[in-house]
This record gives sequence, C-alpha cells and structure tokens, in this order.
Amino acid sequence: MDVILLERVQNLGQMGDVVKVRTGFARNYLLPQKKALRATKENLARFERQRVELEAVNLHRRQEAEKVSERVEGTVVSIIRQAGESGQLYGSVSARDITDALAEEGFKVDRSQVAIDRPIKSIGLFDVRVNLHPEVSCRIVVNVARSTEEADLQAERGGLVTSEDLEAAREAEQEAGGPDLSEIGAETPAGDVFGEEASPA
Repeated sequence: MDVILLERVQNLGQMGDVVKVRTGFARNYLLPQKKALRATKENLARFERQRVELEAVNLHRRQEAEKVSERVEGTVVSIIRQAGESGQLYGSVSARDITDALAEEGFKVDRSQVAIDRPIKSIGLFDVRVNLHPEVSCRIVVNVARSTEEADLQAERGGLVTSEDLEAAREAEQEAGGPDLSEIGAETPAGDVFGEEASPA
C-alpha cells in the first residue's frame, strides 16, 4: 500500500514522503496512529494544502521534546525485582515498568515511547532509548536490582555487584558507624595507640 507520511517515521521516511508499506503495517499502525494517510489523489492534494500547518505543528512539538530531552537525558531509574542467585529475573522489565519509574522521577512518558532494544531479564544497568518525538530521543539508565541497597551500590560502581560486594559494603558501613579511630590516634602519643601490651616486642 502507498501512504503519505505525516511525520518522520524511523527507517521509512520524512514528512511528505510517499512510501510503499505492507498493508497490515499501514492498517494496524500508521493509519490509526495518524502517522500517515493513504496516498490517494485527494489525500495528496489535502496534504499539500495543510503542509505548512503540519510542518509548524511538528516544529513546535520537536522544540518541546528537545527541552524535555535535556532534562531526561542520563536519568537513572531503579526498578526492584526478585531474581535468582545468578541474577536472572523471575520475569522481565517491561516498557510499562520503565514509564512508571520515570513517572516517580517526575517525567511523564508514554510506554510506546520507550524503546527496549532487547528484553531486560537480569540484574544490572541497562541503556534504554526514549523517543520523545520522531526526531528527538534521549538515553536513560535502568538500574535493575533485588533491593534498594543493591541498586545504590550498582549505581555507585557503574555495574553489576555480587553478594560479596554487598556484604563488604555492609561491613564498611558498620565500621564507619563505630568510633573515629583517626581522632583517637590524634590525641595519643605516636606509637602508643594500642597500649603497651599490644606493642610489638
């Protein structure tokens, strides 16, 4: 089927292009989403009459999307999920999960705008593209973890953490909560910090 594109469609063409597409793709996606019109003589004439208006609307939407993109770019969202010892999730992270996480950060995005290149089925950090407009997209980081503690450690280290890493982080935190040994050492003469009994023979 030949259609006229009413906006840029990735891997297909720019606004105003007449392209040949599969009938199912046109009927199920392009036409209902108002991304294209059937390329009839009447529709071609109608498009040419409305072209200036359509281009102005598209320009305004693109500028709005660019502003939002500047704020969303690089955002890290955490999603807590149950997973096995190997890090494999019991299920997967969907576009809906990501839009919900973005909403918690104050960004309203439709799930159709979230482009997951490959299914997220394990613990870790994942780059995900968000298409805010046919000509504007940005990248966010989805931090999938079993707990908030694990998510924080993954974000800090920039990658997957093991149970040993978590245990070490807990121990370090407990030690940090104890007395400040540097202060004690500062008040005691050098070489006498541990007392006479602990001094080497």
